[in-house]
Amino acid sequence: MTIKRVRKAVFPVAGLGTRFLPATKAMPKEMLTVVDKPLIQYAVEEALQAGIEQIIFVTGRNKSAIEDHFDIAYELEDTMRSRGKSLDPLAGIRQKPGSPVYIRQQEPLGLGHAVWCAREIVGDEPFAVLLPDELMVGTPGFLAQMVGAYERVGGNVVGALEVPDCDTDKYGIISPGARDGRRTEVVGLIEKPKGKAPSNLMIPGRYILQPEVMRILEHQEKGAGGEIQLTDAMAQLIGKQPFHGFTFDGERYDCGDKAGYIQANLALALAREDIGPAVRAFAQRLIG
Repeated sequence: MTIKRVRKAVFPVAGLGTRFLPATKAMPKEMLTVVDKPLIQYAVEEALQAGIEQIIFVTGRNKSAIEDHFDIAYELEDTMRSRGKSLDPLAGIRQKPGSPVYIRQQEPLGLGHAVWCAREIVGDEPFAVLLPDELMVGTPGFLAQMVGAYERVGGNVVGALEVPDCDTDKYGIISPGARDGRRTEVVGLIEKPKGKAPSNLMIPGRYILQPEVMRILEHQEKGAGGEIQLTDAMAQLIGKQPFHGFTFDGERYDCGDKAGYIQANLALALAREDIGPAVRAFAQRLIG
């Protein structure tokens, strides 16, 4: 079996960010910072660490700040270089043709539709999908861990993470088959199941998919929430192609949730040598 290398990554960043209003009224939620770096940059760096060569942003209206962030700011970067520092969040792929690419999602029709918007750039290759508001902190990064699993089994590999049973109705959930360490065979996928879920393994916004999913998405009807669900399209690949979940070895912060976002800032700040001691001392005084 020939396993094609994963070279391209899609970042669906067209969402309105309504849970963070009024902060996201004029600023994309993906540009919210955790300590001193926007969420979208954490996700892009995770992709680059995994060997991704082409970054594909699926954007919407009022998302120009993302494009500005990854553009060259000559005066600022020249000043930083003169001080021996780097500011370029796309260092390492800046010189490669075709990256980054920006595609507009004209209507907010769901994650599946956003991924489908990238079909012409993805072409006939396997590709990754990363949701930036899921901040995954691990060594190596989560996508790199998943790529390692993909290179052994091929097919489709989705991220997996255990959640409390009471939270399974919030996520896409895996129906598990045979397990081998952190790799789990996927025999079914259910988006936000009502009632008893088939497992407590949710999909935390990381995917490696075969291009055939694009042809399914082209004709996919609306599902949960009245949106075109990526989970529903992926479910149609099960039994036709290898399909596995891979459990993350690291920490996940749901930065689409206000409490999760604050937790991410606190955890990453405490881990920093430059500001960690000051933040820890303040937190201890605050908690009392």
